[in-house]
Amino acid sequence: MTKYERTGESRKFDPNFKGPIHNRGCTDILCCILFILALLGYFAVGILAWSQGDPRKVIYPTDSRGQFCGQAGTPLEKKPLLFYFNILKCASPLVLLEFQCPTTQLCVESCPDRHLTLVKAKLGNKEDREYYQKFCKEGVDFAALSPPELLRDGLCPAMLMPSKPFTRRCLPALGTMKGGVVVVGNETTFDAGQGVSINASEVLEASKKSNVVVEARQVAMRIFEDYTQSWYWILLGLVIAMIVSLIFIVLLRFLAGVMVWVMIVLVILVIGYGIFHCYMEYASLKGEPGADVTIRDLGLQTDFSVYLQIRQTWLAFMIILAIVEVIIILLLIFLRKRILIAIALIKEASRAVGHVMSSLFYPLLTFALLAVVIAYWAITAVFLSTSNEQVYKVFNNSECPFSRDTCDPQTFNTSNASAQCPDAECLFAFYGGETVYHRYLILFQFYNVFLFFWCANFVTALGQVTLSGAFASYYWAFKKPDDIPAYPIFSSLGRALRYHAGSLAFGSLILSLVQVIRVLLEYLDHKLKGAQNKFAKFLLSCMKCCFWCLEKCIKFLNRNAYIMIAIYGKNFCTSARDAFFLLMRNIVRVAVLDKVTDFLLFLGKLLIVGIVGIFSFFFFSGRIKAVEEAAPSLNYYWVPILTVVVGSYLIAHGFFSVYAMCVDTLFLCFLEDLERNDGSAERPYFMSQNLLSLLKKSNEESKSMD
Repeated sequence: MTKYERTGESRKFDPNFKGPIHNRGCTDILCCILFILALLGYFAVGILAWSQGDPRKVIYPTDSRGQFCGQAGTPLEKKPLLFYFNILKCASPLVLLEFQCPTTQLCVESCPDRHLTLVKAKLGNKEDREYYQKFCKEGVDFAALSPPELLRDGLCPAMLMPSKPFTRRCLPALGTMKGGVVVVGNETTFDAGQGVSINASEVLEASKKSNVVVEARQVAMRIFEDYTQSWYWILLGLVIAMIVSLIFIVLLRFLAGVMVWVMIVLVILVIGYGIFHCYMEYASLKGEPGADVTIRDLGLQTDFSVYLQIRQTWLAFMIILAIVEVIIILLLIFLRKRILIAIALIKEASRAVGHVMSSLFYPLLTFALLAVVIAYWAITAVFLSTSNEQVYKVFNNSECPFSRDTCDPQTFNTSNASAQCPDAECLFAFYGGETVYHRYLILFQFYNVFLFFWCANFVTALGQVTLSGAFASYYWAFKKPDDIPAYPIFSSLGRALRYHAGSLAFGSLILSLVQVIRVLLEYLDHKLKGAQNKFAKFLLSCMKCCFWCLEKCIKFLNRNAYIMIAIYGKNFCTSARDAFFLLMRNIVRVAVLDKVTDFLLFLGKLLIVGIVGIFSFFFFSGRIKAVEEAAPSLNYYWVPILTVVVGSYLIAHGFFSVYAMCVDTLFLCFLEDLERNDGSAERPYFMSQNLLSLLKKSNEESKSMD
């Protein structure tokens, strides 16, 4: 293979080239049409989901008749809780298969607060009878029917036991006495009537099984409560992150060199403080009861604050931060000379951002468009997941040939199943369906995920092309800022939408395909968690690693292809090829300069996240005495801290993405400038005087372009 075949032909001098081409045509029209058709299909799926779905299914519990407990405007509005007739039946394996207890379920106003059997209620006083009747089916003549008749027809439960509401379901009020004895209320055994005695441990096992669907919601509910208590403080933290990011960017515009070195020192100090804090926590727990328990022995706990009470957690944090600190210091030592060149490139980017100030506000448009895409995907996903129909199954106590068959509650009493199995009931089992729509529901969900990736990547690509077009206009202006066109951001955005929507759709489609494959691999990995096939696990891990690397490569190639599209207006494949060959011809500069600037900008994001994260930690954990009373009372104080940290990173990333795109664009323009021109009067360099001096080059009879 020749050198030309490996790296392509170098750019030739063109006296008419003055930056982004204005006379350009539409590119990748077929992909544009395909993207529009896909969007129309996406809207159709959304409309279909909204017409079929019912989000109430994930909000309200459902009784045996398929009615929602506590729904406003219905007869059950004042009955928000779900009560199980026989909680012991929830220990059946059927719960794991169909996510429903094979027992009658009833909407009630409140959970039982006492132990009472049906026989005792019938023989007791009026108050007991009225209380017990609240937990029987509606319309039951409790006084006229005997206990055997009520139990035979499934009209009342055999007994009540003290219960507490948990995610709107009445579950036994379980507790543990000294010695590990399980109790419900204050009792260890219960009389279920008819000479049957029930141990509290049996109730515990049944409660665990009945909780198979809702157990995971416990943490979610607590987290939701924390958000309701702290959302305004979280917003304040994000606003502070935005202000700090904006101040940092403005300072970077005027004090780029100083700010970069200050940023490096502060990052080292912030991480150093993190190491010191972890050590102090580790040392303070020495000798504390239970502090030497290992994370492995502790296992998975829903109360994550427990992990902060053991020494091993803080030791792990300290080791991780120490490794990060050492890596950063070593990189700074070995790259100190290259950092000087990278700082010059950042200074040039600061000047470009200063002349195109509107670029700092473009991330707000990207955030808004991404918010619309995410909201549409989330709403459609909820409606799709709740668009199943109510499925009823035959539940019975004795042998029955129709057991677990689908049934219709309206006609069940006159069916063969009811005649042959007198004790059988037709109860709500789960949400499903057998129509054409329900058979293809999984495809609609897959389409929703795929279009989400495609639309999100398209929005990101649009931002990259817009910013790169504006910054390319700055670089190729010979006399800065006089030759910079008016409103470069709006001009670049207009060119991208008018001529290159197809190319953006093409690039984002390729990336989306890889991302969807990664999602499918993660899904397979989740399904194979319990598998014993070592080779399958190894193969899956290799595939996940390969596709992760492929995604990173495609993102890098797409980013540079979009820069070439913004400058030359060619189609995606041609632009990707030209960008790739240009980078290959300058592979040493790419590996050193571009990546060092990325590293420095990453340190800037790390600094902002570290500053905001430390302040949020001290505030939400109540360690700032001056505002201790203002801090909200939380289940998990790490919830708002983590939210603020992640949000701060996204905000900082949004602002620094402008700088990163500016650096990448100027870098590619800088490489082309070196190939096109030689500094002579006929072929002068377009780069600034600072870059010329740094590279020990000059323009003959040319003025500084600062």
